[in-house]
Amino acid sequence: MKRALLYALVLSACREDAVQATDPVALTADAVGHFCQMNLLEHEGPKAQVHLEGLPGTPLFFSQVRDAVTYARLPEQSHPILAIWVNDMGAAGATWAEPGAANWIDAKTAHFVVGSRLAGGMGAPELVPFARAEDAAEFARANGGTVVGLDAIPDSAVIAPEAETVAEDSEFDRRLKALSERAGG
Repeated sequence: MKRALLYALVLSACREDAVQATDPVALTADAVGHFCQMNLLEHEGPKAQVHLEGLPGTPLFFSQVRDAVTYARLPEQSHPILAIWVNDMGAAGATWAEPGAANWIDAKTAHFVVGSRLAGGMGAPELVPFARAEDAAEFARANGGTVVGLDAIPDSAVIAPEAETVAEDSEFDRRLKALSERAGG
């Protein structure tokens, strides 16, 4: 009995609980957006990556930061979220056209500009992240919007549907109306 107990103690002491690494992954040409399944490098504006428990080294990438925050707030998660990384738009070399491949910051500590005049990579309003509050404030002065932390981003800035952008007399509407008339509708 003593020997079995000693053996169990030795085995439990040797076993280390593996902690999943959640370090940010550099953005490459292979990265595609989780929602749109499009190549991230084809879209302007800041990007995000979400690391999920049980999926080490394979984060979900998002074409817009807004999409990652939306994903985090939706109840349909398949795995617990361990980390969210966003591009630091105040980093040296970061531009709207090329936000950077390795300038990731933790979304929990980022300063976000909400309501700026700039649209993200998928054409929707964007949450623009910065590591430094001063950089975020400067961006907001130049482009509009307010600076908030992750938890203060209103749901209306991420989950609300976008207004319809197709004009009623557009080519699309004309073709749709013609199809309906042909079908007898």
